[in-house]
Amino acid sequence: MRAFIFPGQGSQAVGMGQALAAASVAARELFQEVDEALGQNLFRLMVEGPPEDLLLTENAQPAIMANALATLRVLEGGIRLADKAEYVAGHSLGEYSALCAAEALGLAATAKLLRVRGQAMQAAVPVGEGAMAALLGLDFAAAQAIAADAAENQVCEAANDNAPGQVVISGSKAAVERAVELAKVRGGKRAMILPVSAPFHCSLMEPAARVMEQALAKADLRAPLVPLYANVTAAPVADPAAIRTLLVDQVTGTVRWRESVLAMAAAGVTEFVEFGGKVLGPMVKRIAPDATATSVVTMSDIEAFAKTL
Repeated sequence: MRAFIFPGQGSQAVGMGQALAAASVAARELFQEVDEALGQNLFRLMVEGPPEDLLLTENAQPAIMANALATLRVLEGGIRLADKAEYVAGHSLGEYSALCAAEALGLAATAKLLRVRGQAMQAAVPVGEGAMAALLGLDFAAAQAIAADAAENQVCEAANDNAPGQVVISGSKAAVERAVELAKVRGGKRAMILPVSAPFHCSLMEPAARVMEQALAKADLRAPLVPLYANVTAAPVADPAAIRTLLVDQVTGTVRWRESVLAMAAAGVTEFVEFGGKVLGPMVKRIAPDATATSVVTMSDIEAFAKTL
């Protein structure tokens, strides 16, 4: 069994999509569709930068989605996702890419939702008041305990359970800084503040969750071709109403990626294929060492993977 998986924020880079667009009409058309949906030359920003503008959440989120979906569209010249994958999943914003890939959302609608999501998440907390940090070498329970002890009447919560020994926390800047120091004395191998513009996936994002609740209520969201393994439940879902609720919950909830991969492996998935990034594949190998993990980013990657189908 196979799952198609899609990366989240952090996988953006100036130059992304350029070679793909140069080699494929299908990719160029997809980037143009996204530009038209947003009323912005996002593709030029992806190719030329500047990096600080591409890093902005409202640009990074649709850009990462567009790059991932372009690789899939080129591959899909002669195949249909439902014939080649049993499940889809995505890391944070990657859930939107996964739902678009599985035809639960249209491309234009996905781009617009991610633009709203990026703007809402950035606006939820004033710049400089929140932070995120990676705690390495600690299991999830230990990281949760550190976050709780560091909170001290502020917000400090587990944001991403990425892989064994790799947990990201999020919350008020002072609380996250306290957690970093606590992790160092409680056996963590390394703890570091991350270069992000807002404290994602914690309760400080509640204003953004309410914005997304309204936006998703209006969205044309259909049943996906194959079930989605949701971030907040680490379980498969195909009902559109349930997916809407989970996408709202995801804004403030923990991204349970480690558990999602374990659950997919337990369901029989032996092959994970990441589109548009090389971040999730290594995590998969740490979580499920017996599974295969393939990253599909370039034309040569697409051609090589197509030969295995």
